[in-house]
Amino acid sequence: MSPRGSCTLVGAGPGDPELLTLKAARAIGAATLLLVDDLVGPGVLALAAPTARVVHVGKRGGCQSTPQAFIEKLMLQAVQQGEQVVRLKGGDPFLFGRGGEEVEHLRAAGVEVTVVNGITSGLAAMTSLSVPLTHRRHAHGVVFVTGHAQPGSSGPDWPLLAHTCHSARLTLVIYMGASHVQAIEQGLLAGLPAHTPAAIVQYATCPEQRHAVTTLQHLHRTMEEEQLGSPCVMVVGDVLQGLAALEAGQVSQEQRLA
Repeated sequence: MSPRGSCTLVGAGPGDPELLTLKAARAIGAATLLLVDDLVGPGVLALAAPTARVVHVGKRGGCQSTPQAFIEKLMLQAVQQGEQVVRLKGGDPFLFGRGGEEVEHLRAAGVEVTVVNGITSGLAAMTSLSVPLTHRRHAHGVVFVTGHAQPGSSGPDWPLLAHTCHSARLTLVIYMGASHVQAIEQGLLAGLPAHTPAAIVQYATCPEQRHAVTTLQHLHRTMEEEQLGSPCVMVVGDVLQGLAALEAGQVSQEQRLA
């Protein structure tokens, strides 16, 4: 009988390998099998042992993905065969990473799972712009929400979210919303002022990172004009006021110098 293996769900963070936790780096280095999401960068995989097997099980919004049931079956079989399995997930396993489903599946089969947190892209994106998610004057809290509706679901109630964020002074961080940005914009305008600052950050913390700062009423237009898309996060809220004013000033100066 094969020795029983182990399984660890590891948050690979937003892309920059230097943002990994020490615990994550140790788990990656000890793995005999890594099941890796699409958005995990090569710098993170460089920490794996030379003898480790790396299997890409692409999970990325808007693209063809490996069925979740197949991933869970593969994880369980590998543990039963004695592998030290690391399920390497972009961002944090428990924030829109379907980590909860994988833990439930493995525990139902009698397998205990260790979870290692990673920095989520919504936080990393704002930090890369030197903008906080909360601020004593501008935002008393933050809401993380997915813009990708589950099949058969209408998705988030954007007008209700907008009213809540406006009345409670919350920052709204939207994941996986690039393909629905027009509907998101229209829904949020039902409860937030049109001039509310907004930002789009693509490939947060990676060398190819790009961003744009705009207002809610121009969110969709800005994404099209700047050719920004998935993978990105969209942030809406008054915490962006300082950055919006700074970038507007830089544009005005460039126009004067042109």
